[in-house]
Amino acid sequence: MIMEFDIKPLVDEATTYDKKQMLEVRRPKSWLKSVFAFANGEGGVLVFGISDDDQILGLADAEGDAEKISEEIKSKLDPVPAVKLELKEADGKKLVLLHVYPGQEAPYYYIGDKQRLAFVRIGNESVVADRIQLKSLVLKDAGRTYDSLPSNYRFEDMAFTKLRSVHYKRLQRSFEDNEFVSWGIVDENGNLTNAGALLADESPIRQSRIFCTRWNGLDMTSGLGEAIDDVELEGCVIGQLQDAVSFVRNNSRKKWWKESDHREELPDYPERAVTEAIANAIIHRDYMQLGSEIHII
Repeated sequence: MIMEFDIKPLVDEATTYDKKQMLEVRRPKSWLKSVFAFANGEGGVLVFGISDDDQILGLADAEGDAEKISEEIKSKLDPVPAVKLELKEADGKKLVLLHVYPGQEAPYYYIGDKQRLAFVRIGNESVVADRIQLKSLVLKDAGRTYDSLPSNYRFEDMAFTKLRSVHYKRLQRSFEDNEFVSWGIVDENGNLTNAGALLADESPIRQSRIFCTRWNGLDMTSGLGEAIDDVELEGCVIGQLQDAVSFVRNNSRKKWWKESDHREELPDYPERAVTEAIANAIIHRDYMQLGSEIHII
């Protein structure tokens, strides 16, 4: 028995939802790319029998289309992800719902037309994964992150005075040598990790830089003399965070008024919010993207 189905809740989930008016038998790549993208990401649902403007059109042979979908997935995906096919009915018309679950063996590739391609989901589109996205998928499948990987630098060549001083200031105790492993600065074999290279005093990772600029007004312009102050920050990410917060503080106004027993500060930007915003940018940026940097303007 085909169950009545409400399509509206799916339409709102653009990243995890896609639709096709019909099953394009001669152009399977046109819809299979969404299957790969869902498997390489958070999963999703591909609905057959829906137009681009979300009108329910239905399928003439939903059962037969479901069988063809299953066969195409088995023959053109490597490896084959976990999927579930459902027959649904909406407004008296038959639909096929293809549920694709987040893959555990990413990246998933399309193999056909003498090609081997991986797709990822960007917004409501399925696009070919670039080199950096492929690396991220491989790390995700291996349960590894960029910061946990061994770097190209030696632990013996690095100093961590900034880390030690901030650790003592915050926790009121010294940073012990055995904590280099527990903090992920060196791995179990004693190799300096990418996290360690980022935390070293003179960090050699160039794509960790922060550029700070104060502009004369609200917009960046191409005119002369429009930048009032600027600085390029590099080295230890802890020091970068501190210096970036100082730059914002020094280039902001801070009003205050006198209360009976204290002075009430009214800065343009609360320092705690500034610190959290910059820290989030440092933590969540993609360090595999060479030549990238953070801009504070």
